[in-house]
Amino acid sequence: MSKKLFIVRHGETDYNKRNLLQGRGIDASLNEIGRAQAKDVANYLSQYPVDQLVTSSLKRSIETVQPLALKKKLDATANSELDEMNFGDYEGRHISEVKNDLDQFHQTWKSGDVTKSLPGGESPENVFKRANDAVNKLLNYSENQTIVFILHGRLIRILLSEWMGFGLKNMDQVQHKNGGINQLLYSKGTFEPVYLNKVSHLKE
Repeated sequence: MSKKLFIVRHGETDYNKRNLLQGRGIDASLNEIGRAQAKDVANYLSQYPVDQLVTSSLKRSIETVQPLALKKKLDATANSELDEMNFGDYEGRHISEVKNDLDQFHQTWKSGDVTKSLPGGESPENVFKRANDAVNKLLNYSENQTIVFILHGRLIRILLSEWMGFGLKNMDQVQHKNGGINQLLYSKGTFEPVYLNKVSHLKE
């Protein structure tokens, strides 16, 4: 029997709003828009019989799940293996400030070298391995049929690109927005998309 997975990107933070790189080392809270997005996510997902809630260990993920946890009367499990990619030396800096460096890394990754790490940070391959192992361990040992994961933008790109067969080098084909929802069906090691980056539930 297949399991139903919802992969949700956390709500907006001021780092998102100001275009500052926010990786594993930045533990920002949601801003006002982000809290509204978290409520919109909860309202949308309340129509489903949710069995389990899983977040990263970062505040923006944990805060996003809270309205849904209240509605469903469930406790969420936080897992640091599902934290955002570590952007190393670039964390907290404005995207325009490090654009040239980041463009070079993106070109390297697009060429297929997904083992190249950001300075002081992680490679896409590192991130996929830690997060995919955590998800698969949970799916293989859990009896729960409907699981909601509240995750991060780059991490979602990394996981979905591999799960859907694009490959990590094509991860930028995966779109994401704060509060966006992806629904997947999981069966016998295979992930099948139902819809990707749904945002129609967001009022903002």
